[in-house]
Amino acid sequence: MDSLSPLTVFLAIGAIGFLFVLISFLFGEIFEGLDFGHDADHDFGHEGPGLISARVISIFVTAFGGFGAIAVSEGLGPLAGSIVGLAGGVALGAVVYYFARFLYSQQASSDITSEDLIGMTAEVVISIPAGDAGQVRCIVGESMIDKIARSKDGSPIPHNSLVRIEEISGESVIVVPLPAVGTERGLFSNVE
Repeated sequence: MDSLSPLTVFLAIGAIGFLFVLISFLFGEIFEGLDFGHDADHDFGHEGPGLISARVISIFVTAFGGFGAIAVSEGLGPLAGSIVGLAGGVALGAVVYYFARFLYSQQASSDITSEDLIGMTAEVVISIPAGDAGQVRCIVGESMIDKIARSKDGSPIPHNSLVRIEEISGESVIVVPLPAVGTERGLFSNVE
């Protein structure tokens, strides 16, 4: 072990970190199980990769080794090289962490749950006969959702009427009519 120079140790540490970065890049999320920080961050209301994720740690290790090697090659001792490596690792790890958070926040979710529909205004696209089912359409985000609908009190609701979704009953919704306003042509009259 006496033949290992500080430069060799720092280069080996950087190479190991880079190897993990490269494997993660080429093969995807094989280290996903090592993302210990995601659950902790999720408890604090954050979404996205955790602070102690495999990506952040592998970037930290790579930067620690690289900056430490540069510091030692410039004449600093192993302790000073470790401090420089630590600072560089924390800095680059933070950049990767916040960049990954930014990318994750830009993802759109197309998951629409039934609970998202409660309280929404919808348009009757197939008349709801007394005591029977029809169909309503509403917009959630950028998605148009069609659902089988029944009137809450069993009364008929004509085509193009506006309704509010009150409840979810299996795959259908329970609606109540909204008061007619002016000469409205329908919720989607401006959609081509």
